[in-house]
Amino acid sequence: MTLERIAAELAREVEGLRFGPPVAHVYNPLAYAWEPHRRYLQRYGTPPREIVLVGMNPGPWGMAQTGVPFGEITAVRDWMGIAAPVGQPRHPHPKRPVLGFACTRREVSGQRLWGWARKAFGSAEGFFERFFVANYCPLMFMGVGGQNLTPDKLKAAEARPVFEACDRALRRTVAALRPRHVIGVGRFAADRARASLEGLTVQIGAITHPSPANPKANRGWEPLVRRELAALGIRSLN
Repeated sequence: MTLERIAAELAREVEGLRFGPPVAHVYNPLAYAWEPHRRYLQRYGTPPREIVLVGMNPGPWGMAQTGVPFGEITAVRDWMGIAAPVGQPRHPHPKRPVLGFACTRREVSGQRLWGWARKAFGSAEGFFERFFVANYCPLMFMGVGGQNLTPDKLKAAEARPVFEACDRALRRTVAALRPRHVIGVGRFAADRARASLEGLTVQIGAITHPSPANPKANRGWEPLVRRELAALGIRSLN
């Protein structure tokens, strides 16, 4: 199964899910930002890949705008060479507008992750020869005030169908890419990878999430992640 088909099926599965308080707004970039996401998969998702990095879910100024995981605007447009029209979520929050590639806000997590990739490999093509980056969950959840709600904060009954669909999609993605390593960007993603990939011959690990909400990441994420990858047996990055 191709990554494009996997993503399209996941988008359909999660689009029909409904959530109660504290979730007030849900964005599904695989629906309204499908075209740049499709281009990302087509350009950089050709198997095999040695290492798959798995993030948690979209951020408001990254994938929610561009359809690309950790999709900080300049990294996607200028480094990856991807730009395409982006539509609107079904119920946009006034404090979290979707402007697509016209958005002027910068996502720090994306700046850090793709900045590290650019320094380590130079070109996007060089990075994606070995790596692929995916998000475990394609949905962004927000409270009434626009605050970010991560998937691990969902009510159990509402989380169950989300996790079932996302587990299935991640397992299919790994089967398609045939990596040696699957690395969660943060503990949540690593835990979901272990649960969804049970029985597959793949090494699963974790690296620190680059979010500015993570004090550890703010003390020098790039040298930290180099050490963490080396500890997982990934030493040669160029």
